[in-house]
Amino acid sequence: MAVTREQIEEAIKGYVEPHLQRDLVSAKSVKNIEIDGDKVKVTVELGFPAKGIFDEISEAVKSAVEALDGVSSADVDVSSKVVAHSVQKALKPIDNVKNIIAVASGKGGVGKSTVAVNLALALSAEGAKVGILDADIYGPSQPRMLGISGKPESNDGQTLEPMNSYHLQAMSIGFLIDEETPMIWRGPMVTQALEQLLNDTNWSDLDYLIIDLPPGTGDTQLTLAQKVPVSGAIIVTTPQEIALLDARKGFKMFEKVEVPVLGIVENMSTHICSKCGEVEAIFGEGGGERMAEEYGVDFLGGLPLDISIREGTDSGKPSVVADPESKIASIYREIARKAAAKLALQAKSYASKFPNIVIENN
Repeated sequence: MAVTREQIEEAIKGYVEPHLQRDLVSAKSVKNIEIDGDKVKVTVELGFPAKGIFDEISEAVKSAVEALDGVSSADVDVSSKVVAHSVQKALKPIDNVKNIIAVASGKGGVGKSTVAVNLALALSAEGAKVGILDADIYGPSQPRMLGISGKPESNDGQTLEPMNSYHLQAMSIGFLIDEETPMIWRGPMVTQALEQLLNDTNWSDLDYLIIDLPPGTGDTQLTLAQKVPVSGAIIVTTPQEIALLDARKGFKMFEKVEVPVLGIVENMSTHICSKCGEVEAIFGEGGGERMAEEYGVDFLGGLPLDISIREGTDSGKPSVVADPESKIASIYREIARKAAAKLALQAKSYASKFPNIVIENN
């Protein structure tokens, strides 16, 4: 007896994709099913970049379909397509940027910039077009972390071309001033500079723009929340109670301005002794997971306190590009997939579909 489309869909429903935490049929990722006698072809299109696990998903779907009576072979094609997702009310998306993800910490010294740059590189490694905006006007660190020197070009004298490193488009106040020049600016000048860096950069066809926020919940964060169309935020903390305290403030700020938090990343979760290999939780343990549970958001992953992470960013070669096959790079890629999958489940933005209405006096 010939197999039906309904039977195939039912079989695929048996596989729950771990990043989406639901089956591919419910997630509307199964785009096409072709039945040719006892041969089946399934087309899967994910809403998040996941190049590293395409084979895994393909294999799982293939096994589920081939287990059906009446199917001799199944061919499964898996790809990704990132779309724009909704942002705060009354804000319009930025041209050529589908989604903006803010990376925040509430507290300094928790390794937020390191997480932000590796997250951007991990999304790129998974197949997305990615940019990073260094929103820390007082202490820009992305130029050094990405190993970029020189100043951005301006073709029209008004807008800036993003700098490029490791396939990332990048912009930072650090490209426009000397590394050792202090920014002695008051709040309004800082927020104006942030808006200009964001809006006056010629970003090119980005799936994601990662914004590396300065610590705290002050002017810069408020500007971002009120004037920048953000699709989601990621909170970075350490397991230490004092860091979690400030991370909670960051979470509450995004909640107030209706920016969904995609999840929590716990940095410096454990320290692995380079001499004996002993694992120590020197900043405490489980804090990030408890916070995620408390607020009902996803725990995206924990990163160890490892000298190679520090050495990589100091030398302009973050972990994801310095050693792509390492355990640390694979943790960052898993965090990137989880965050992007969470975003993929949110409402889509239709702003680009609506025409602008212009009233002319004739």
